[in-house]
Amino acid sequence: MDATKRYELEETIKELEGYRGRHTELISVLIPAGTTLTQIGRQIETEKGTASNIKSKNTRKSVMDALERISRQLKLIERTPENGLALYCGNVSSVEGQEDIQIWSIEPPKQLKTKLYRCDQTFLLDPLKEMVETEDIYGLIVIDRKEATIGLLEGKSIKVLQHLTSGVPSKVRAGGQSAARFSRITEGLAKEFFRRAAEALKNHFFENKKLKGILVGGPIPTKEEFIETGNIATALKNKIIGVKDMGNTDEYGLRELVNLSQDVLAEQEVTKEKKILDEFFMTLAKEPEKIAYGDKDVEQRLKEGMVKTLIIAKSLKRERIKEFEALAAQTSSDVHIVSKETTEGMQFDNLGGVGAILRFAVA
Repeated sequence: MDATKRYELEETIKELEGYRGRHTELISVLIPAGTTLTQIGRQIETEKGTASNIKSKNTRKSVMDALERISRQLKLIERTPENGLALYCGNVSSVEGQEDIQIWSIEPPKQLKTKLYRCDQTFLLDPLKEMVETEDIYGLIVIDRKEATIGLLEGKSIKVLQHLTSGVPSKVRAGGQSAARFSRITEGLAKEFFRRAAEALKNHFFENKKLKGILVGGPIPTKEEFIETGNIATALKNKIIGVKDMGNTDEYGLRELVNLSQDVLAEQEVTKEKKILDEFFMTLAKEPEKIAYGDKDVEQRLKEGMVKTLIIAKSLKRERIKEFEALAAQTSSDVHIVSKETTEGMQFDNLGGVGAILRFAVA
């Protein structure tokens, strides 16, 4: 799913989540790929008969009107879309006793597998929410002989899962201990710490079906010792896709690990977003005549067909984003929607939240 489709679906989900029926008058109809609309139409007619028995006059009317609206919508569609269809309809009026029947017809970007009819106070959105969940999830661990921090990179978000300490003493020996004995003690404690860290890694990631890879960071040679002697579960060891030299092993170290691993994370959202914004700001610094930013300037360049790459911040109003996307589609401009979750994203948002890299310089 590209960023534009993801954004549109996320915004629709947010809108639908904001509605709450005064009674059970919000209808969700999920139609899986391959289901015939005739079959669904018959089911809706059956539900009309059931709805006629609702005791509350207002609720009965709202549900009946919503079912009629769904029935009309189904007749407008020739066949079930390739990925299925999600219909949401009901009285969304916030005023008691007033009716405002609205309908949303959504062709999901991924195959809908759930068949469902539900009439409730809220719309059933879980199947759509699953579609916008980040697919690329990476495990993170930064480790030295004194501590380790385990985290998760999900989209652009880094989450700390666990922090461990080893208890391995510093290089200064306790009084009376020989160098050989002290070395044996510290090596034993280090191995035990590596074992605990590997066990923690297993607890957090072994059952995670979405885990795409694991990144390991730490000083030389500690991280290599951990990988080789820490008894990491084979399935997780095979998922290690990047090992980076670094000093920090705390929460900041997780962020440093992600920054150092951009070669590995080339297709990860945080890196893709940073890459396009880096290109925008680099061009702005070196060739400002090939950049447009701000609402009016970018709109004008789009209308002139000069925009190669359009960048839009999620903070822009949804309707304005749609307008920019429509203009971009007319001249086959690439479109990227970015968040404020990165430093570059915040800087871009401060420029007005819309910018463009042009096909050629403007005098």
